[in-house]
Amino acid sequence: MSVAIVTGSAGLIGSEATNFFAQAGFDVVGIENDMRQEFFGAEASTLWNQKRLQNDLGNKYRHANFDIRDQVQVEKLFADLGKEIALVIHTAAQPSHDWAARDPHKDFTVNANGTLNLLEATRKSCPDAAFIFTSTNKVYGDTPNRLPLMELETRWEIDPAHKYTVGIDEEMSIDQTTHSLFGASKVAADILVQEYGRYFGMKTAAFRGGCLTGPNHSGTALHGFLAYLMRCTATGRPYTVFGYNGKQVRDNIHSADLISCFDHFFKNPRVGEVYNIGGGRFSNASMLEAIDICEKIAGRELNQTYQPANRIGDHIWWISDTSKFSRHYPDWEQKHDVPSILQQIYDNNYDRWMKESA
Repeated sequence: MSVAIVTGSAGLIGSEATNFFAQAGFDVVGIENDMRQEFFGAEASTLWNQKRLQNDLGNKYRHANFDIRDQVQVEKLFADLGKEIALVIHTAAQPSHDWAARDPHKDFTVNANGTLNLLEATRKSCPDAAFIFTSTNKVYGDTPNRLPLMELETRWEIDPAHKYTVGIDEEMSIDQTTHSLFGASKVAADILVQEYGRYFGMKTAAFRGGCLTGPNHSGTALHGFLAYLMRCTATGRPYTVFGYNGKQVRDNIHSADLISCFDHFFKNPRVGEVYNIGGGRFSNASMLEAIDICEKIAGRELNQTYQPANRIGDHIWWISDTSKFSRHYPDWEQKHDVPSILQQIYDNNYDRWMKESA
């Protein structure tokens, strides 16, 4: 039986991948040590999701509780499984701009060194496996903020005459920009994934995501925009909007739509690819627009405050141009937009949130 290794297997994208590929017939080995709780506190713990996977998937899922920075453990696991490994999906990360500045060493070693450990173990033990990496649009730093943007009533928007009106493509430079330390560590990992593909001929892809979201997200103040916003609206918890008059725009891709991308790549892999991937024009919202949707779903107003200072390296406007991926994989399609995503987040999590708030 083919094996899929998923890092960060109890996180949003990791758990979606684990479920999908286990149901597709793979034996899934999840590498997960709940560092999200260490980064962001108990409310961000993924332990609830790990238990759900173990209960739902039974012997189709094996949990490996160790840190991807542990080169010895990583290489042993890969060596033990060897060429049974057909797929590696690497989602484990330190994912926050703000947190990275608190501990740059830990941020870099998790994001960059951890990725190097996994790539090298793949090269040594299963070089024919497809290697999929969840990168980030933050590799472009704040370059998108130099685009010709216009302030509208509820959002910032790009000049419709600009070539990026359909979204930002992979040709945007990653140089001469402020990335945040998180963005810098993800750049290092992203380049490593490309290089192992190009230098060693491995089937690697870096998916540079916008906002990745879905009902299994353990959203928290420093990471998980839609999930945390919905939670705060539903429970009355205070929420702070940072900068840009609350009109900053993000595209949001449902975790299931992203896993569909991974499946298409796995079935017809390429070498050293890079894809901007997100909700694109199909699924995006400004902060103000997302708040309005949340309030309508929850039937109550968000307890919000406004902080004029924006976060360092934060984007004013980001919408992904996903046309490169669509050209390579024309059968892929998105199924979830922002309102449907927020409704799912609310429906799937409201009872748990209220118990935890009690």
